[in-house]
Amino acid sequence: MPRKQAASSNSIGLSSQQAAHDWLQLDQQLCFALYASSLAMTKLYKPLLAPLGLTYPQYLVMLVLWEQDGISVSTLGQRLSLDSGTLTPLLKRLEAAELISRQRSEEDERRVHVHLSSAGKKLRQRALGIPKQLACASACTLDELSSLTARLHQLREQLASGASD
Repeated sequence: MPRKQAASSNSIGLSSQQAAHDWLQLDQQLCFALYASSLAMTKLYKPLLAPLGLTYPQYLVMLVLWEQDGISVSTLGQRLSLDSGTLTPLLKRLEAAELISRQRSEEDERRVHVHLSSAGKKLRQRALGIPKQLACASACTLDELSSLTARLHQLREQLASGASD
């Protein structure tokens, strides 16, 4: 299926000079809006996660494991879009905190599976209030957050498929 062409400046009612000028302003950059929002989100999570003893990347690992315990490191990396060089230190710290364990597969020693410890399973209960706190801090309705999340997932998929073309 052919990819859609970007809208020309004439089709959106701008002269080419005005379009080039406006689109090169920082506040017009989608990449900056996403980057700045990501920084703000991470900053917001920090005090919410501190009582759990988790950093934001560790929280993401735990979210995946609370969904599906016992998955392989490679599957975990795929879910989080992290390479093994980034994921391994995260897993080591979570293991040192006794929230997870890593075990080599009996069928294939190259595969390592990550399992929640009992403390890691119990931590889920303590984390249940975090999404609600985040929703309150965002001043968005749950429907708005759900819609935004869905749209960002769609954008990520479109960007990923565009990069592979």
